[in-house]
Amino acid sequence: MPQARSIVIHGHFYQPPRENPWLDAVEVQDSAAPFHDWNERVTAECYAPNTAARRVDDVNRVLDIVDNYERISFNVGPTLLAWLARHREDVYTRILAADRASVLARGHGNAIAQVYNHMILPLASRRDKVTQVAWGLADFRARFGREPAGLWLPETAVDTETLEVLAEAGVGFTILAPHQAHRTRPLAGGDWQEPAGGIDPSRAYRWHGRAGQSLVVFFYDGPVSRAIAFGNALERAEHLVGALTGAFSDARDWPQLVSAATDGESYGHHRRFGEMALAEALHRIERDGLATLTNYAAFLAAHPPAHEVEIHEATSWSCAHGVERWRADCGCRVRGDLHQRWRGPLREALDWLRDQADAFYEGRAAARLKEPWDARGAYAEVVLDPGRWPGWLARHGRGAGDDAGRVETRRLLELQRHRMLMYTSCGWFFDEISGLEPVQILKYAAMVLQLMRDLGGGDLEPEMVRRLAAAPSNVPADADGAGVWRRLVRPGVVDLRRVIAHYAMTGLVEPQPDEARVYAYRVRRLDETRATYGGTTARVGHVRVTSDLTGETRESELAAVHFGGHDLACGTRPFEDGGRYERLKADLLERFGRHRVAEMVRGLDEHFSREIFSVTDLFLDERRRLLDRVTQSALETHEEIFRHVWQESRDLVRYLRAVDAPIPEVLKITARHVLERRIVAELGAAEGDAIPATVFELAEEGRDLGLTLDLFPGREAMRRTVRRALARVAEAPAPDRVAPAVALVEGARRLGVPFGVWAAQTELFELWRARPDARPALAPLASALGFALEAEAPR
Repeated sequence: MPQARSIVIHGHFYQPPRENPWLDAVEVQDSAAPFHDWNERVTAECYAPNTAARRVDDVNRVLDIVDNYERISFNVGPTLLAWLARHREDVYTRILAADRASVLARGHGNAIAQVYNHMILPLASRRDKVTQVAWGLADFRARFGREPAGLWLPETAVDTETLEVLAEAGVGFTILAPHQAHRTRPLAGGDWQEPAGGIDPSRAYRWHGRAGQSLVVFFYDGPVSRAIAFGNALERAEHLVGALTGAFSDARDWPQLVSAATDGESYGHHRRFGEMALAEALHRIERDGLATLTNYAAFLAAHPPAHEVEIHEATSWSCAHGVERWRADCGCRVRGDLHQRWRGPLREALDWLRDQADAFYEGRAAARLKEPWDARGAYAEVVLDPGRWPGWLARHGRGAGDDAGRVETRRLLELQRHRMLMYTSCGWFFDEISGLEPVQILKYAAMVLQLMRDLGGGDLEPEMVRRLAAAPSNVPADADGAGVWRRLVRPGVVDLRRVIAHYAMTGLVEPQPDEARVYAYRVRRLDETRATYGGTTARVGHVRVTSDLTGETRESELAAVHFGGHDLACGTRPFEDGGRYERLKADLLERFGRHRVAEMVRGLDEHFSREIFSVTDLFLDERRRLLDRVTQSALETHEEIFRHVWQESRDLVRYLRAVDAPIPEVLKITARHVLERRIVAELGAAEGDAIPATVFELAEEGRDLGLTLDLFPGREAMRRTVRRALARVAEAPAPDRVAPAVALVEGARRLGVPFGVWAAQTELFELWRARPDARPALAPLASALGFALEAEAPR
């Protein structure tokens, strides 16, 4: 009798923590352009598309929009989920909803947990293993609202102690690569066998620990997973269907599982339109009854393991040498022309810092916390919801304590959080120590050093830098890890003085409320006086700044001057009672009143001991915005010249075009610049749900002159206009509102301005499903947005 055939496709969706440790925000990353940063880019290319994947016909008309997360097994890294919750709540809520839908459909959720910040557990201490697992489970419970049945190991890196920690934490199963299995035998008894052709991944296996611990291990199908990640399985849906169904065997007389596991980013980021191939493949498997789509927990409930397994120690899915990729120049790399001799010294330096930090934490925290290491394990509660800090401290702290004691306790725990973040696996995965990921983990190390220094643990930075000098860089200018530290890490270190200076300088070029936020800091204005003369503005103030991360509070005096353009200067120092601040204010404002810039600069130097901040000390995003504003202001002074040249030469250019004579390049450049700027400005000024007629006239003029206009800068304005039009349609999906929306979409396409077709399609599809009565009126808009109405969808 034929046995059941099941398919589980698992996506490991993950981004490393990218936040600036001091600001708790991801700063602009130029390599992710045109997006702000890599989280934003991969979300647009993968995480969002998988919540609304298109199934299309042969001419790319949309047949259906489906949520892939509802039909595949997946884990989403806690650090990525935290970013999505803050910056892409729409994607975040859809992922959670997909898991709830899978529980209703299958009795078991598709989502499983993940080790917190992707630490390679075989290289971690047992204490870190326990905390990383505990934090990953706590994060899952808080977000998904249920217990996770399984947990994903970073890089599937595993050893016996790791599995024991998982089992002791109540984890039901994990997923490994087939080459990580050592030997198997039936649970009913028999001899251990080392499978010559590799382990059979079509069933679940029971693993037993040294002290009686137990959990289930699934091994993914290697050839199928490689075809998805590195082969052609995602080029077309039929390739993926063929790879999955071809892994079944008629020779097996048990319920078979074909399990594929890859980075979730394969579906859209690594492989463009991979989410569409996945969506269509899932549809065909279900439609044609080729197998049952399920998840690991549901399969396990229906088919408990009948065999047990032992694993190879210290192995992973992405290093042929075990786990050497995260501590040695083993040969595993992205490019073949760079060495990785820096990996070992980098880990050794961080291990040294870990040992120093742990000894310091244990000694200092013992006076503040009932059990320091148990408290660290429970600190995930505060990381997830800082508002729980008072209650958490009441349970884990030694007595009420004063404000200073509470701040010290929080600093100690943040020291440990950043100490763990500095072991994020991506810091070693790629090829060069000066890359984004190694620099990121070194910034976490810098935060640990700063916290230890502030808490009285001494200045360990010189020794850290000395150890990093043993890590050779591929970049001659850096030479080694010490050079990377000096160039890319140390300049980014933030203290409260810099936060206040940032606040003071930005407040001279943009409005600020009495209670302002500077990333992870709150700044309260207690007093301020401003003065302006000509193009120069000065402010002198008294503020209170509070850190969200540690609760530390400080009052400071500040003085800042904006001399115009990008020329800013600021001084700051701790506030002192006794009239010092009033004397500062009186002196600087009196100097400013003399209308002599040199006097004000001299005053800043005298009062702030020549420790003056400038525009280079602004945090990166605000620095870029200020300089962009200055640049645009400078360009505006030349705009009139461009417009004048174009008006003067316009008739000549038309005549040259009419008689088929070449147009001088300088006139082409001028015409293109003026027309592009005018069109983008017109789009930005539009307030209704239509494209101004002037835009089409200008675009037509450009075409008549044989110019190709770049209207990409108008994309955000066009998206806003389309959103307004769709909002009006959603309010009342009637022909008189649909017709302008259709004209808008067709006009945007004619102009070649991106208008957010993916978001528009998704919004219309949801309206189509919610309002079947309005479908006749919506049909023209659905057609304009590329839906195949005469086929299956939108439905």
